[in-house]
Amino acid sequence: MLVAAAVCPCPPLLVPAVAQGAAPELDAARAACTDALGVLAAARPDRLLVVGPAERSGRGPHPQGAPGSFRGFGVDLDVRLGPATGSAPERPLPPSLAVAAWLLERTGWSAAPVEGLGVGESLAADRCVAAGRDIAARPERVAMLVMGDGSACRSLKAPGYLDERAEPFDTEAARALGAADVAALTALDAELAYELKVSGRAPWQVLAGAAEGADLSGALLYDEAPYGVGYLVAAWS
Repeated sequence: MLVAAAVCPCPPLLVPAVAQGAAPELDAARAACTDALGVLAAARPDRLLVVGPAERSGRGPHPQGAPGSFRGFGVDLDVRLGPATGSAPERPLPPSLAVAAWLLERTGWSAAPVEGLGVGESLAADRCVAAGRDIAARPERVAMLVMGDGSACRSLKAPGYLDERAEPFDTEAARALGAADVAALTALDAELAYELKVSGRAPWQVLAGAAEGADLSGALLYDEAPYGVGYLVAAWS
């Protein structure tokens, strides 16, 4: 049963050591993420499931204590997904879950055991929703930390260059996340999301599947597009 959810962006730049001199530019986003994680802790879940985009799905869950690293971004910084258990396998976290692990360490997460799940960015909407329904079918009280960015085409200097379809897509995604609108999230166009380099589409649709039938209300905590990329933070409770 899903009892709460937090939606956060997953750029490595969220980690100050990676952003370096540009770190203050995302201070507001970090603060919003901290507030969203506070909503998860307040729900007192039995388990926290962290979901984020990955190159592909189906490689199994990442257990608590799974390792992540930002060495690929030129920073000597390692993280763990929740408190180390002493027996975690060494299969590394995808970058999105490494950012989540950093957020959890930063806020001192200890409210519940943690598990990670990487979702292929190309996974079809129906399969994302089905994965979410499986999460909701668990007998335990589950909270979700859902990582993912909006479009990467909001400006001329954006990674995907300027695309006039990007801002309307992000506006609708922000509205749906802020309103906990499960139907609208399920209806997000996967092909358009791919063209706009939206990494959050699949994780958001997993959340939509998990939230079907749950009586949750949403709040949008952050909606900006620094660097031409849509970053959204929301909390459901």
